[in-house]
Amino acid sequence: MFRARARWWLLVLLVLVGGCRCGDDPNVGGASASFRPQEEVVDFGRVLEGTQVRRSLTLVATGRAGVTVEAVTDAPFFVVVSQIVVAGSGTGTVDILFSAGNTPVQGELVLTAGRTTAKVKLTGVGVRPLACVPAGECRDSRFDLESGQCIESPQADGASCIPGSRCQENGRCQAGVCVGQPRTCDDDNPCTVDSCSPTQGCVTESVACPAPSNPCKVGVCDRNAGCQEVDVADFSPCGAVSCKAAQVCFSGSCRTVTPPDGFVCAPATPCQDEGKCSAGECMRPDAGDLESVFSAELGGVPIAEDGGPVLLVDDGTVYASVCGEDAGCWLAAYTESGLLRYESPYEDGGARTLLAASDAGVVVLAPEALEAYAARGLGELRWRTSLALSDAALDGGTPEGVPGTGAGRVALTKEGDVLTYVTWSGDAGTEPLRSRLMLLSADAGAPLAMGPEEDGGGAARLAVDDARGAYLYTPWDGRLAFTSWAPPEVSTDGGAFTARMGPYFADVSGPVLATRQDDAHAAWPGASPPGPGFAPGAAALGDGGIASLSLEPLGAGVPGGAPSLALASGRLLVGTQAFVDTDGGVLTALDWDAGSRTLTPLAEPVLMSPSGTVGHALALACGRTDGTPCVDTELRTVLRSFSSDDGHVLSEVDVLPSPLLPGAFHEAALLEQSTVGVLADAALPNGQRQAWLEWIAFGNKVNQCSLPGRVEVAGAVFAGDLLHVALRRDGVWRLESYPVGMRAEARGWPQRNASPAGTRRAVP
Repeated sequence: MFRARARWWLLVLLVLVGGCRCGDDPNVGGASASFRPQEEVVDFGRVLEGTQVRRSLTLVATGRAGVTVEAVTDAPFFVVVSQIVVAGSGTGTVDILFSAGNTPVQGELVLTAGRTTAKVKLTGVGVRPLACVPAGECRDSRFDLESGQCIESPQADGASCIPGSRCQENGRCQAGVCVGQPRTCDDDNPCTVDSCSPTQGCVTESVACPAPSNPCKVGVCDRNAGCQEVDVADFSPCGAVSCKAAQVCFSGSCRTVTPPDGFVCAPATPCQDEGKCSAGECMRPDAGDLESVFSAELGGVPIAEDGGPVLLVDDGTVYASVCGEDAGCWLAAYTESGLLRYESPYEDGGARTLLAASDAGVVVLAPEALEAYAARGLGELRWRTSLALSDAALDGGTPEGVPGTGAGRVALTKEGDVLTYVTWSGDAGTEPLRSRLMLLSADAGAPLAMGPEEDGGGAARLAVDDARGAYLYTPWDGRLAFTSWAPPEVSTDGGAFTARMGPYFADVSGPVLATRQDDAHAAWPGASPPGPGFAPGAAALGDGGIASLSLEPLGAGVPGGAPSLALASGRLLVGTQAFVDTDGGVLTALDWDAGSRTLTPLAEPVLMSPSGTVGHALALACGRTDGTPCVDTELRTVLRSFSSDDGHVLSEVDVLPSPLLPGAFHEAALLEQSTVGVLADAALPNGQRQAWLEWIAFGNKVNQCSLPGRVEVAGAVFAGDLLHVALRRDGVWRLESYPVGMRAEARGWPQRNASPAGTRRAVP
């Protein structure tokens, strides 16, 4: 029995020993050797494009024996060390790199040891950073990875910066604003006028010596003696010239002589050689067509309000407002050699009228607003200012009526600030309710000053004298008024702002700068937001910071005149009716008594010689005096020249190209040598039209050249020694430029819309 029990216990022992396996590795006496990853997912989060981020994954041994794990993955994920040793009952670490692109990605990490395989999900988001550009000097902007936005902060005080105005230098940051020292532009030359442009820096121009009343003298500047009068070259014309009698200069005096054969009786032009006297007659070779300097397609129709400029020229750039059939409307800029600088679409695609241009921008009339576009670059919108602002900014109420302005009611100061006369009309736009003069800043369109609110309104004219101020003529009440201003003064210590406008002062405390669009909009109740072209950091006044513009009447005014105003050398030609000294001291009526004809003066253009001694105006002439109106084909256009001393007529010339064919006048400008350049056309019997460039001097039409082909003229402007014309040829609207043979007069007020830039200013 004992033996039987012994065999039974032996059997149990063998079964127990054979069924116990304590390890898979025979080398460790049967101990366990395996692992597991501690996480199922490794998330790298948001990572900047082009950078790498490292993450670590912990591996845990599941037995007493150590184990070697192989780690494998695919790009953009990478394993730093592909074999990881995990100690028995311990942990190991596998390091993974994520090389970020610019999209979200997923991958997989495969871990293998013997017969054990584990997979871990890998995720990451590659983020392309925004191009963070600070809103202005003295600001830093950095990309915030978590929010995906640019975060801006002010630079430390004392950091160097570039002032927004080129009239300042050595800029340093103060409280987030770049403050510079005034730049000195004086070149120590009394024959130059030195000034500073906020956009161009130091600008030097030759002194414009006063034009002598003696046509045989010319003003020149000597560095030591200043402006002096010297004789013009002998045989220079000083009056009418023909081969019977010629008024020419000798030793500084004007004399009448009988010209000999060979005497130059007509100057050469770009289409015709000079004429010479022969047997008492001026013999000239046949004239040809003018040859254009360039001709470029506009791509649409040139647009302007009635009486407004079709083209503007400033600093070698020609501007046109153009509308296409399906492409909307845009501002086009060309070099004077015909190269397209840019085509800048208007935001709403609607039409705009050109008003003025300077290096500060191109000012156009939008619906109930003024806009300024950059003169260079891509022509982006710099600012937009609602015309209703001049009412709502003062009392915060809702303006009654529709605000408007237009050509002749907008002028630029020397600094590029915008002076505009705004009129509110009834809903139909026909009944003027009230008006106000307003001054806007060049850089942001923010109101700087306003005149008093006045009853009535309508067409008016502004003229700017850089040395004094501006003149305003309102034909409906015959008033001629003067206003002056000084640039705003902003303290650099955070104190009060002081703006001086004539005899009035406005002291303003509180915020002065609006550095974002919403700030600028908040500062001016009722104004439209400045739009994408708003210049960050531009000066804008806080609520209540609008200075007053005084309007001081000059004398008794000029009642019954046309909306017209010219200015040169201290004299004004007002309403095509009278000459007035700029101090209001003298009133000389123009002699429009036509006798056997009816003359109707045209409001524009009116021209003043640089000396202020001669004024030129145009009129429609009708041969009937019985009160019966002439039909269009009977009307002629005449140029009359007047003496500003007593208003008497010096000369009268029919400016239409043909004495037999009807036609239309388009543009006129003062040229050198007391010459008036005229662009007019003739209506041909076949219904087509041909345009002509004419030269008129001392009451004589001395030459004329035809533009090639049959054309329809929309508008033109004389600038430098070129005539720029917007015209339609063979059904296509084009911009063409033609040589004039002499330069347009740069002093006085020589152009239809003032200077070639349309700025309505006068120097001296």
